[in-house]
Amino acid sequence: MSRAAGKAPAPPMTLQVLKKFRLIYGSVRQHFRDVEQSAGVSGSQLWILQEVMNTPGVGVSELAERLSIHQSTCSQLVEKLVARELVVKSRSETDQRRVGLSLAPGTKQLLRKAPGPAEGILPEALKQLSPASLATLDAALSEVIEQLKHGDEEFADKPLADL
Repeated sequence: MSRAAGKAPAPPMTLQVLKKFRLIYGSVRQHFRDVEQSAGVSGSQLWILQEVMNTPGVGVSELAERLSIHQSTCSQLVEKLVARELVVKSRSETDQRRVGLSLAPGTKQLLRKAPGPAEGILPEALKQLSPASLATLDAALSEVIEQLKHGDEEFADKPLADL
């Protein structure tokens, strides 16, 4: 049998949906390349910088929650930004265990020249959907994920820019 294990060709609708996934994935990757080229930071780092600018003193735990990523991943991204002197860590005066983040001088200029949206084009597009459309999409994607033979839940807590 010449077709892979005798399977029938994919129906046209399957290929149409596959092309939509490719378009989304390719568009997201191109956006991240544009961010890196113009701003010199990854897409996830740009989002972190935006969140720190909007909420000076924010901690890593809250940042991880806002970006919907694992705390250790967020911590690693923040450490890279601190090492590049784009973010400054400072201990809280009221609670020495709490470390807050703020932008280093000059970082706002980097944010101004970066292509937006800082959180990425996919989260921005999803925000534009109605609650009903978002619920339908969530349910459909859950069905697709159930069909994956090698689905890895760890990817759910990683930024798209880092996949």
